[in-house]
Amino acid sequence: MIESLIEPVSTYAGELDFLFVLITVIVMPWFFAAEGLFFWLLWRFRYQEGQPSMYVTGNEPDLKRWITVPHTLIILLDLVLIAAAVRGWYMIKQDLPTADHTVRVIAQQWAWTFIHPGPDGKLDTDDDIETADELHIIAGELYHYQLESRDVLHNFSIPVFRLKQDSLPGRRITGWFEATKEGTYDIQCAEMCGIGHGIMAARVIIHSKESYAVWEASHSEPVAQN
Repeated sequence: MIESLIEPVSTYAGELDFLFVLITVIVMPWFFAAEGLFFWLLWRFRYQEGQPSMYVTGNEPDLKRWITVPHTLIILLDLVLIAAAVRGWYMIKQDLPTADHTVRVIAQQWAWTFIHPGPDGKLDTDDDIETADELHIIAGELYHYQLESRDVLHNFSIPVFRLKQDSLPGRRITGWFEATKEGTYDIQCAEMCGIGHGIMAARVIIHSKESYAVWEASHSEPVAQN
């Protein structure tokens, strides 16, 4: 298996890496075969003094097979790629597994706002934790994200998760991810969203349960004393 240039850090990252490798392995030989045949034909049927041109109608059986045979093979290989792509699409975009947690992701020119559930585990309550340009999650636990935009089209992209989702003004889009290891990784906007697009960066910090509990406690409002 070809190694990924970017470390896979989500449960479905390997599935998408496999799909890209499969596309490369299937398409690359056809590319070189087509280019090789193209240049060979240029050389083989180059202009030669006294050599008359050949008129081809496209109905000659010995010539038609150079189209029909590769075309049939390509269609069969396309079916393999379509099956792999549909499997990945269903798993990531359509089959929404049950979440352990839900976070809200808000894109705007040119920053990210993340709203985490507080100790009660629910969004839109008084103990929610809001951060700018930092998403905090727990490794090994499944998250739903609610993606929104406050202004224009943005794109929520976490390369190590193989996650890339457009955000649309006026819509809340739900997706999911599950990180597989602890660490700090880049979040990008992958949609040209204005003059500050290039600096619209953030990071996802993946904790253990213990370190997340420490972070959550440090960002939660203290309980009022009587």
